[in-house]
Amino acid sequence: MSVLSALAKVEAARTGRAQPKATVRHCHIAERPLVVIPLKLAGEAAAPLALLAGTSPDDARLLIVPQPRDRVLRLRFAEQFASVLLPMIARFTDDTEPVIVDKKTNETVDRCVDAPQIWVPNPAGVSFLRLLGRSLRFRRTEGDDAVAEAIPALGRWLTWFCDRAEHPGSTALSPLTTHLSTHWTTGQSALEDANLSALLGWIAPPNGLSGPEAAERAEDPTICPPAGPATDPGFDNVVLAPLISAYNTAPDEVARGRAVQRLEQALRTQVEPTWALMWQGIALLRALPEGSSVPNRWAEDVRSFSFYAETLAEGTPQPRRDSAVSAVRRLLGREQALEKLTAAMAYDDPYVMMENRLAGTACLADVVDTEPTRTTLSDKGKRILRPLLRVATTDPFTPVVGEVLHNTAIKGQKATVLELEDDIIVVELSGGMGRSTTTPAEGTVNVEGDRIVLARFGPDGNFRPAGLPATEETPWTHGGPPEFDEEP
Repeated sequence: MSVLSALAKVEAARTGRAQPKATVRHCHIAERPLVVIPLKLAGEAAAPLALLAGTSPDDARLLIVPQPRDRVLRLRFAEQFASVLLPMIARFTDDTEPVIVDKKTNETVDRCVDAPQIWVPNPAGVSFLRLLGRSLRFRRTEGDDAVAEAIPALGRWLTWFCDRAEHPGSTALSPLTTHLSTHWTTGQSALEDANLSALLGWIAPPNGLSGPEAAERAEDPTICPPAGPATDPGFDNVVLAPLISAYNTAPDEVARGRAVQRLEQALRTQVEPTWALMWQGIALLRALPEGSSVPNRWAEDVRSFSFYAETLAEGTPQPRRDSAVSAVRRLLGREQALEKLTAAMAYDDPYVMMENRLAGTACLADVVDTEPTRTTLSDKGKRILRPLLRVATTDPFTPVVGEVLHNTAIKGQKATVLELEDDIIVVELSGGMGRSTTTPAEGTVNVEGDRIVLARFGPDGNFRPAGLPATEETPWTHGGPPEFDEEP
């Protein structure tokens, strides 16, 4: 935990109200996201009990499994869930536009204009959907035990959404508690922040309660049921078990239908409070102005969605697990995405940049002198524009001569440390000043009295992945060519 985060947590505990730790929203919110609240049977890894889904507060569809251990009923539930999710996906895959992929040949491909977005209450909801997807995606649609084609299609798409949820910066599948914790700091522990009702109690306490009072109220499962996928043990023992038993022992279809109705009514009491909290949390996030880098990250989700839809249309099989090389590439891609996300959030948000200033990876500096038209000779003997800035900072920042910093106020501008004069840092500017070799474009060189932020990382971070060896140089254990012993 950084100094700033610790200070915000102390202030939240003192005031009884969550403290904002972001000035902008760092996640994309679709115009009509699909909110999904899953519940599972206690003691089972991927036995669905109920699911509430919809794209607006007044559009909720409840799906239940009256006997979660019954394989036929679980497949029927999966088919119902597919009837909710797959048509929404189809609307996005059908809406495409031509995109140029090769400017030299003007080669174009059709890509989706937008992509669907799913919100779940917490990371546990993502884990449950991942297990559900894995259990469905390889179901056979022909032969013995054949299922409807929509069921494996649902499994494959759930697998894609859950894979994207692990990609830093992706919001195709978004756990609400994670994003709320990114934007607000409460006075409780991170474990307690995983309780959606308690977290929102700190951010927007109901009925004039303080944050701690609202969080304490959220611990009562009769008032605030768990947000899933796990259910309250008291509800399981006192309410759910007798209702499932009544369904199992129903003598005829009429009695079974009444048992299903009672189950549905009981399960609604568990998911509808969370449904209201989900839309409240999304509204709180939507009220924040969107960060400038958010559209770029969502565009990556759209490209990934479009590519996956194309592979499904072509019939490309989805592997059960990554090969060694694919796993390495996926890991490197996620490391790079995390670096880019961390840097982009700092460039978008002064609160996040403050964290970096306290950590010594950036500094707020005052410009005390400038030479905007200074030029020098390049390695090729050409005269180039290289202005000088003399800056001073009181931040805990120790520059090194020769170090390349980034001026966060001007896109593409770097500042190389030339000298350290007592409390003055002399930097040489390059980039982001226009095409002139003698005069910088207006507003591209800071003047005396300006305050600038110099960072040790650029807007895309400093991640440089190690190059992978060529296929012929890759060991056979990692996907390269097999090795054979030479015959004597």
